[in-house]
Amino acid sequence: MDNKDNRPLSRKKNVTGSSTGVHRRGEGLNTGPVGRREGSAPQSGSPRPENRGFSSDSQRGSGTRSAGGLGRLLPIIIIAVLVLGGGGGFLSGLFGGGSGGGTSSSYNTGGTSYSSDYSSGIGSGMTSGMSDILSGLTGNSSAQVATSTSQLDRTVAAGSRDKYTSIVGGGKDKITMLVYMCGTDLESKSGMATSDLQEMAGATLSENINIIVYTGGCRSWRTNGISNSANQIYKVENGTLARLVSDAGNAPMTDPNTLSDFIDWGVKNYPADRYELIFWDHGGGSVTGYGYDEKYASSGAMDLSEIDSALSKSGVKFDFVGFDACLMATAETALMMGEHADYLIASEETEPGVGWYYTNWLTKLSENTSMETIDIGQNIVDDFVSTCARRCPGQKTTLSVIDLAEFENTVPSKLTAFSQEISGLISGKEYATVSNARSDTREFAQSSRIDQVDLVDLANNMGTTGGSALSAALKGAVKYNRTSGDMTNAYGVSIYFPYKKVSSVDTMVSTYEKIGMDSEYTKCIKAFASLEAAGQVTANSSASGFGTSALPSLLGSFTGGASTTQSSDSITSLLSGLFGSSSGSSSSGLSGMSGLSGLASLAGGTDFFSGRSMSDSDMAEYIYENQFDAGNLVWQTKEDGTPYISLKEEQWKLVQTLDMNMFYDDGEGYIDLGFDNVFEFDDDGNMLGATDNTWLAINGQPVAYYRLDAVGNSSNYTISGYVPALLNGERVDLILVFDSENPDGRIAGAVYNYEDVADVETVAKSLTELQPGDTLDFICDYYTYDGSYDNSYLLGEQMTVTDDMVISNVDVGGDTMVTYCFTDIFAQQYWSPVMP
Repeated sequence: MDNKDNRPLSRKKNVTGSSTGVHRRGEGLNTGPVGRREGSAPQSGSPRPENRGFSSDSQRGSGTRSAGGLGRLLPIIIIAVLVLGGGGGFLSGLFGGGSGGGTSSSYNTGGTSYSSDYSSGIGSGMTSGMSDILSGLTGNSSAQVATSTSQLDRTVAAGSRDKYTSIVGGGKDKITMLVYMCGTDLESKSGMATSDLQEMAGATLSENINIIVYTGGCRSWRTNGISNSANQIYKVENGTLARLVSDAGNAPMTDPNTLSDFIDWGVKNYPADRYELIFWDHGGGSVTGYGYDEKYASSGAMDLSEIDSALSKSGVKFDFVGFDACLMATAETALMMGEHADYLIASEETEPGVGWYYTNWLTKLSENTSMETIDIGQNIVDDFVSTCARRCPGQKTTLSVIDLAEFENTVPSKLTAFSQEISGLISGKEYATVSNARSDTREFAQSSRIDQVDLVDLANNMGTTGGSALSAALKGAVKYNRTSGDMTNAYGVSIYFPYKKVSSVDTMVSTYEKIGMDSEYTKCIKAFASLEAAGQVTANSSASGFGTSALPSLLGSFTGGASTTQSSDSITSLLSGLFGSSSGSSSSGLSGMSGLSGLASLAGGTDFFSGRSMSDSDMAEYIYENQFDAGNLVWQTKEDGTPYISLKEEQWKLVQTLDMNMFYDDGEGYIDLGFDNVFEFDDDGNMLGATDNTWLAINGQPVAYYRLDAVGNSSNYTISGYVPALLNGERVDLILVFDSENPDGRIAGAVYNYEDVADVETVAKSLTELQPGDTLDFICDYYTYDGSYDNSYLLGEQMTVTDDMVISNVDVGGDTMVTYCFTDIFAQQYWSPVMP
């Protein structure tokens, strides 16, 4: 092989023997497809039985505080499906408890008494696992090791503004800490808000610190006395939760006016030397922003510009602003927040459901209210990561402390230069360099396709002078950053960079304009997205002649060696029709093009096409020279009967990911067993087809498995995927992780799936651990022989969870169809014919 580095990363197979059988069970579940959410749906002409594209990207969990409906892990769900003639899924992946009010006269929880109508019983009916938390903080040999990716940095770059907050010193500072707690399904389903309120009440607090909590956004609070119908304000003191305002209205907590009103009330009633603000709920990162109000799902999230508006209206300068929510440690958040606070404390990744652990760091702060802010941040981070390592082993964990004064001083100019380099690479016909760097960069909440990546990792991967300078500036502004042991290349600050779902580009461009984001970065992501989209348009146009109405016509549609590439002239004509003109001002040319009328609405409603950095002819020439030719996906056979696919090195350089897709014929239709990155190459670099008829199984039971991500190289890697299932009767995705230390894999936990809340656009908190005695029922998608999605069914027999669950590959027996999915530099997917 000329260059093995050009081959995608493969998972190691641990083959253990025969399976317990592949069969669907019971009646259809009517869930809609549970299959692959990562990446785009297959193009027209692909051998995937269901060509419509999957619009559900839910990923929430008792472990993630990203936004979502009824659950712990709800992803961003924004996918527009464009269908071109014949039913092909044309660009489908591209754009793709208290009853409230009343209180009892007295009650007791966990040894703490609460009295009359001034307080609420924290943790009623809850088992807090406090001893587990404490043991996690003091260390436990069986817990996953949490690794530090940086040391506490007390230096500040020259030229940075003075901090807004002046510390009095000597432990004399008065602190008002405002906690904006939108309970949502995190509370109504899992009692997470109650647990954190219990942790706050468990802290030893002095008279110099006031913790004021605003509650709302939840249909059913588990803390006795907190209203389900009205927003309220509480104070944490002496182990109690004292009600200060019984009825603060009933406005959505994602309304920026609700936030600014709370800040005004808190500052007026509890003036202080230092003000802290904590957002508690789901988070959706830079695209969506903060929060999901369970009572007002249609109100959406509070985006960054609205957060900016609320904080500007209040006029308060905060010591730190923290997000006990997912995905909010972004460059966009930091640049917006610089006018309002000295430090940002937030997570790049989805947060485990346990969230921040409050007792320890609040007690330390109360002992010295003049503590330096970065020391407060370090305590918050250490407690969070240590607790997650003990209580949520296997879950990805990140939390960082960002000096906003330094960030706004050093990062913008470096980001501008870096952005100009990216734009220059694209206009200089080096889009592949940018695409490969983006594909190799640490990405967060992959299943939700929010397109947020670690900015330091991206800058390093780009390999430019500006990237090195930006990386150094970011590392300087991040004063402290810790992650779980399996979280590599996460340096504390992420950024939106389109790749999997470019439909969010216009939303981000609008947000950037409102928060004053660097215009050069806007230009570079528009240039990247327009070329990516053009590459996908070209690929889909070339495939549009293949049949799509029935499964038999799809299988083998690329056989015979017929090229699927187009000439430079035909691509130019296609793009001219797409963009209307070199200025990209019109899309009317599409309406008369056979089979492409669906693109008119796409181009007409998508402004980022106007931001391309190449002319139509230059873009066409680049796409022509970098087309992946699906006509080369032809099975050949070695002398020993082994099937293989041979591609030239210039074609392999265009392949970013590769997955095996297996379907099981049960005599009435096809069970979709999923996507798995398992494949081998011979010494000549040819991909060998799998002939052992094995598929991934848990305790010998074949399951539907869908790879989510594959990061690293053959010697140091992390691969994760999900298995649709019911955990004790509730819909979840089991998260499986394969890495260089555990190549045979492990079950990291379960993510609760809440696909019925379509209005939610934030991502939920993540995983919950499996417990011995829990029951698992696996789920699969089922297709008829004509290629139509029929329903989703239970797969195999119910399984009881034990401490020694085994992940392996087993021989599934029976008749199977195997195809391979190749994803190119434009994030376009191509399927091989069925393996002979």
